[in-house]
Amino acid sequence: MAAEERVPVLIGAGEVTERLADPALAREPAALMAEALRRAAEDAGAPDLLARLDSLDIVSSVSWPYPDLPGAVAARLPRAPGRLVLGPIGGETPVRFIDEAAARIARGESAVAAVVGAEAQHAVAAARKAGIALPWTPPRPDGFGPRRRDYLSPLAIRIGVADPVSGYPFYENATAAAWGLTPAAAHAECAALWAAFSAVAAAHPHAWLRRAHSAVEIATPGPGNRPIAYPYTKLMVANPLVNQGAAVLLTSLAVARAAGIPEARCVFPWGGAAAVEPRDYLLRDTYTHSPSQEAVLEQAMRLAEGAAFDAMELYSCFPVVPRMAARTLGLPPGAVPTVTGGLTFFGAPLNNTMTHAAAALLRALRDGGRQLGLLYGQGEFVTKHHAIVLGRRPPERSDFARNVQAAADARRGPVPATATEASGAAKLETHTVLHDRDGAPTFGAAILRLPDGRRTLARVPAADVATLALLRRPDRTPIGTLGQVRMADVPEWTAA
Repeated sequence: MAAEERVPVLIGAGEVTERLADPALAREPAALMAEALRRAAEDAGAPDLLARLDSLDIVSSVSWPYPDLPGAVAARLPRAPGRLVLGPIGGETPVRFIDEAAARIARGESAVAAVVGAEAQHAVAAARKAGIALPWTPPRPDGFGPRRRDYLSPLAIRIGVADPVSGYPFYENATAAAWGLTPAAAHAECAALWAAFSAVAAAHPHAWLRRAHSAVEIATPGPGNRPIAYPYTKLMVANPLVNQGAAVLLTSLAVARAAGIPEARCVFPWGGAAAVEPRDYLLRDTYTHSPSQEAVLEQAMRLAEGAAFDAMELYSCFPVVPRMAARTLGLPPGAVPTVTGGLTFFGAPLNNTMTHAAAALLRALRDGGRQLGLLYGQGEFVTKHHAIVLGRRPPERSDFARNVQAAADARRGPVPATATEASGAAKLETHTVLHDRDGAPTFGAAILRLPDGRRTLARVPAADVATLALLRRPDRTPIGTLGQVRMADVPEWTAA
């Protein structure tokens, strides 16, 4: 084992959840972050360590356009850390930050580090609805500026499937067919998993929705659970309208002992791994699995050296993500891979969700008697993947921030060329149907394969009732169905 000065440990976690009737009384994200950091230091039993913070990674906040978010957080701390970094957009960011902080401690580059983030979208939305100006740090004059997803195909943007809620169903429907499930059976599997997640959230003191939901309630469309993007209902998608903040504190085993923190209160990072898919989801080889997710999780299992994870958080913006991950990990049927309750029920403070998961996993290992934990985060459109293994004891060997991109790329199949214009025969590769706020279909979206092997993306107009009905047929997958594509303002597809 390395010298104690080079052994990283997680020593504290702090969380804040605010749900106030008056948005003007809500704290802004920077204030939630400072409070979460204070609580993390108190949780560690060493509040003085906050003044010794030499590295602070801040998860990008989306709900308020700060001109200088790191400065706004640092101004609320006892002392500004020497290293102050604002992360990029991505749900995997907190996992990566924790992994990289552990690596810096292991290299002797840092003694006390923290990861923090917060969102206050609930208050922002309520204030906007009420016409209230929030008394927070003055925002940037241009807000966030234009939010472009120019890494996606222009065709996806023109058709209107450039948001996660419209992109993830392509994987959900493709994996169901690949696993031999009827759409109805896959939907029931999603609902049962989400019902189990909701039960975990119901017992979590910082969860946003603290009520267990039944699988029937989750699966059944209705006034409070409208269909959003087939096969997802509202109770199957992430809920970003929350005010939540979280922080975790890391140091070396030597510093922890000098601060009087018992080793029994420490959790040890064992190592982590990262890989990415092509950012444009039309440039993927398949939608039936993610080579990068598989490579990352397989490296996590290697780090565990055959031991089973008895606590974990698998990112859960939409059901397909933990369902794919569970199959790679070989989890048994009925496993509930969350310690928070997931992004629907615990809440989805956007990029910072996995910091809350790290806090919950720290408690599960430190106070709940569990031995080995896994954090797996994901960003964009099944694009960015990062996992870290945490244990109650020090690892025999550690391997931090391992890039497993080569392993992911080696298992990737050929990627078809994309056709932005197409006409003639086309076979359905995967699909979704978007709905309006009243639950009525607005259009379908179909990823298609042309006879020459190229791929295209097409719209199914709302007027094509027969094709939309086929795409939502419960007893048999439509994937593989032949049809005709023709050019309008974008390609349009009709089932044969």
